[in-house]
Amino acid sequence: MNNFSKKIAVQAPDDNVYHALTNSISKWWTEMFEGVSNEQGQSFTIRFGPNIFKKMKVDELSTNKKIVWLVTDSLIDIPDLKNQTEWINTKIVWEIFSKESQTELTLTHFGLTPQIECYNICEMGWHNFTDSLVEFINTGNGSPFKLL
Repeated sequence: MNNFSKKIAVQAPDDNVYHALTNSISKWWTEMFEGVSNEQGQSFTIRFGPNIFKKMKVDELSTNKKIVWLVTDSLIDIPDLKNQTEWINTKIVWEIFSKESQTELTLTHFGLTPQIECYNICEMGWHNFTDSLVEFINTGNGSPFKLL
């Protein structure tokens, strides 16, 4: 399967990247964040307005190396989608690699493949929010989703 995957490089130490992914989700992904994202076994929910949410279980945390989230519940309630729960039971894996003066980050969303209905919408979303993540790591200010 061709799971969505993206490599990112930032001019920051690996602990800054790890911290952004475990303690600062509301600063780069969505301000509508609730729960605990920095403890294995805990869960958090992100929302994008009243009709879109994803609930994640922190499946694995390896400090400054790897983060795995299992999507346990999800709704993408937009008119064009017939299957609005495609993210359920997908896994989001962040792998962090220190390389000389920078840190490389690989995001793989297992289960988000071109065969599923929301792929194009979700791919655009991932590009947007990983750009925000890079911006947050590099400057301290990301562009998370905000409810207007």
